[in-house]
Amino acid sequence: MGIILQPFAWLLLFFYNLFNSYGLALILFGIVVKLVLFPVTLKSKKSMIQTSMLSGKMQQLQKQYGKDRERYNLEVQKLYEREKINPMGGCVWSLIPMIILILLYGIIREPLTYFMQLSKEQIQVLAAQMDWQTLAVANGWVSQGAMDKLVQGMADKVASGELTVFANGLWKDVESGAITGLFQNGGFNQLYLLAQVTGENLASLQSAINAQFAGAGDHLFVLNFIFLGIDLSRIPTLMFWKNGLGWDSIGLFLLPLISVAVSTLNMKVSQATNQMNNQQSNEQMDKTNRMMLWMMPIMSLWIGFTIPAGLTVYWIAQYFVGMAQEVICGKMLKKDYEAAREAAAKREAEEKEEEKRRKEEARLERQRRLEEEKKNRGKKKLQKKDSEPDQEGINREDSREGIRAYARGRSYIPGRYGGVTPYTDPNQLFRAVEAAETGKKKKKGQEKQEGTTQAGSIQIPETRPEEPVTPEEKPAPIQAPIETEEVEVEVEEIEVEVDEDENKEG
Repeated sequence: MGIILQPFAWLLLFFYNLFNSYGLALILFGIVVKLVLFPVTLKSKKSMIQTSMLSGKMQQLQKQYGKDRERYNLEVQKLYEREKINPMGGCVWSLIPMIILILLYGIIREPLTYFMQLSKEQIQVLAAQMDWQTLAVANGWVSQGAMDKLVQGMADKVASGELTVFANGLWKDVESGAITGLFQNGGFNQLYLLAQVTGENLASLQSAINAQFAGAGDHLFVLNFIFLGIDLSRIPTLMFWKNGLGWDSIGLFLLPLISVAVSTLNMKVSQATNQMNNQQSNEQMDKTNRMMLWMMPIMSLWIGFTIPAGLTVYWIAQYFVGMAQEVICGKMLKKDYEAAREAAAKREAEEKEEEKRRKEEARLERQRRLEEEKKNRGKKKLQKKDSEPDQEGINREDSREGIRAYARGRSYIPGRYGGVTPYTDPNQLFRAVEAAETGKKKKKGQEKQEGTTQAGSIQIPETRPEEPVTPEEKPAPIQAPIETEEVEVEVEEIEVEVDEDENKEG
């Protein structure tokens, strides 16, 4: 991390050496950082406004597929692909400057490390030389309870043999020989410590560091934290009158308030440039913007009263430069936004025309179906028997006998088994048997009346065998059984009356 931050630290130190003003150096440093990050800010601005241009379509999809969340997400993804917009583009590009700015706070918080190139051990020697234990508690930088815990922790390590006493306020690690002390390299302790370095004690402090680390103390110098009569190393307080009613205390109190005002103005400018696409207002977006108008100033006020004034000055400089960038981005991207709006309007018109065409085709299709149903209404649909396809080697006429189309079977082929079986109509046999029985009944009746019976003999007609039919082609394989037609034949009983006179004459 130090490799990345060191060039920015050299830049801030350059501005300080140039103007001998820490406050002015912070302002110039903030301007340069914003200029370096301007391409990223421009990309973020463009992505955010392109996304906001789809707010109308997003609301339409929400109304159409609001209940079906999976379908809604799918349609939204298709919309982003069609418009060639990355929904995370605005967030990613806006986070990059924020991350870099947060990292740059380390340069301001740790001037001993980045400006004077002092190591942790050298800072411990400097703190012990300035009696950090008494100084930190007296100024309220460290509470008495926290300092007592630190001292007790060092005593316990000495008792366990991990540390040995090196000097007043310093210890040395038994194994590595590293020097340690009560100074905690966190928060704004380096700012507090460096603010106590003055022209009167600078030489003695340099000698103390050089005694342990040759040449390291030469990097130490007095940093002028005074800017417009305000000590930028101090933290503003709400009860500023306790430190007197001089300009130093009043100006220190006003810095967070100025930060709040500039933050609010920056939010308004940002929202104005975001609405340059002239799209329909989004209720959710408006609600978020209103919340940000309240939240950002409150955050600025809280931060302003919890950090040294130098960081507040840096923060204010960032806001002013940010407003200027918003205006510049708006002018640079205005033509792009207008072209994007025209393209979006053209696509929307084409989609409406396509939707209109689909609806017209659907209407014509429904009308056609209704007309067909109207024509077919009331007509009796005749169920057609499945016409049997002609099969190779089979002639349906070979199986016909009278009105019986399939008397010999649907797959009948003459001569299939070596010859033609003579066909006898079973109805003739049934009629002959019936006639014989009727004759017997009449004969018995006549014998009882006259004792004599005249009965005609019943002869069963001989059936003439049909001539075999020679198949013209090779018989086809036997087909699956096919249903045959059953014909019911009614056999009438014929009663013959014999005249008695004729019997007598006989």
